[in-house]
Amino acid sequence: MLFLKNISKTATPTICVPLSKSQKWKLGLGIFLGKMLGLFIVLIAMKMIPALIATKAYAGDTYTAHETSTMNSINTVWTLVAAFLVFGMQAGFIMLEAGFARARETVNVLMECIFDTCLCGLLFWAIGYSFMFSHGNGFIGLNWFFLQGTPATYETTGIPLLAHWIFQFAFADTCSTIVSGAMIGRTAFRGDIIYSIGITGFIYPIIGHWAWGPDGFLATMGSTGYFLPTLGNGFRDFAGSTVVHTIGGIASLAGAVVLGPRIGRIFKRDGGGMPAPHNLTIAAVGGFILWFGWYGFNPGSTLSAMDADGIGRVATNTTLAACAAGMTAMYMALWFGDTKGKFDLGYTVNGFLGGLVAITCPCYWVSPFGAVMLGAVAGIVVWLGVNMLEYLRVDDPIGAVAVHGFAGIWGTLSLGLFAAGFGATGPTGADLSSPVKGLFYGGGIGVLKAQFIGSATITIATFVVTYVMMWLIKQLPHPYNLRVEAKGETGPGGLDMYDHGSSAYPAQ
Repeated sequence: MLFLKNISKTATPTICVPLSKSQKWKLGLGIFLGKMLGLFIVLIAMKMIPALIATKAYAGDTYTAHETSTMNSINTVWTLVAAFLVFGMQAGFIMLEAGFARARETVNVLMECIFDTCLCGLLFWAIGYSFMFSHGNGFIGLNWFFLQGTPATYETTGIPLLAHWIFQFAFADTCSTIVSGAMIGRTAFRGDIIYSIGITGFIYPIIGHWAWGPDGFLATMGSTGYFLPTLGNGFRDFAGSTVVHTIGGIASLAGAVVLGPRIGRIFKRDGGGMPAPHNLTIAAVGGFILWFGWYGFNPGSTLSAMDADGIGRVATNTTLAACAAGMTAMYMALWFGDTKGKFDLGYTVNGFLGGLVAITCPCYWVSPFGAVMLGAVAGIVVWLGVNMLEYLRVDDPIGAVAVHGFAGIWGTLSLGLFAAGFGATGPTGADLSSPVKGLFYGGGIGVLKAQFIGSATITIATFVVTYVMMWLIKQLPHPYNLRVEAKGETGPGGLDMYDHGSSAYPAQ
């Protein structure tokens, strides 16, 4: 301190040298002109630099062939990675369904899921993709059978058609697997083969064409010259709450109703309840695997890695909806369930799955707040749906109808309420020219009306067609009947030994 004091007394800083009036005026003018010049340079930079770096907000819409090729390659890799994630959901389905089933039908569950995947691949190659995604008319596609005569890329996506095929195959496989869940424990395996052909080869792709086909009557609805031109809105289903999950869930309902309950199944209103799951550990792990796969299901449906904002929003919305639904389903069981005062694992797992199903349709167009709200409702829908089916004596061992059917319907309708003004995705990024707004965001009821018409059309058509198909298969003689013989259901080892000759848990 003493040293510093001495310096301050003896040294005279240059800045303290007194200036004359003329010098002060020149210095002030120099500082002022320097600042004005700096401000001018900043303004020029703000005007010119964005145009030079070609951002989404300021750049033109023209790209060189090299730039387009690069973007298409990136988008293709993104789509393939998403397809692999969705395909990985099959492991989750197997574990979830097997865990909620009884031990005596575990091998049957595993075999059905594996067989459905193999069958789906062949049928979707031969006819399914053609019916669903090729041009034809408003009801069915009529080209590209056995993937012959296909263009290099699918529509305007810039993605090779075969990459689009593998992505959509994974979706079709998901729908097929959903149906088996509600029919566990009493479906003959040969009957499963027959109805799987009907659903994977015809029902899913033809009805799906209505909403996702390039000329499907629901996709083009509201446009001049098409179905309901004065409506002003087409049916929207970004990743498949209706096309995949409602079709799968409602087909499950038709199958469960035609089959009837498992032998010995006593419902709650008759003094019984759902048979206990044989392994909740693998059921819960299967649920988490499905959640992980959903990050391919929803964000991958952009088909565009260039839409960075859209991918991030979709992934966030997917997460929040699942979290909110798991919480509300858990608390519904805690407050109102049979095990009142207990935290039920089964309802919680099915709850977050219901949230994932519900957000699948509106995931691109809602905000994170909207995702939380619609997810919270989805958890309640799942709880109410499971208990309604129990009251109606419909035997659904894993809750497929409530999780995929009812939550899928709710999620589809929720778009008309929570759409927050986002536009459409595309191969070069987001397109904000036509924002989608729901009732709660000042958009009126136009979107909600279109969603209701589309959801109701697909729900009713799926139930009627599937019910008729299941009923006809049930009339076939054994062993091709839909329902296994009583001795196969109740005999030693159950379906596992009767249809497959092995047990998942052989005696040690």
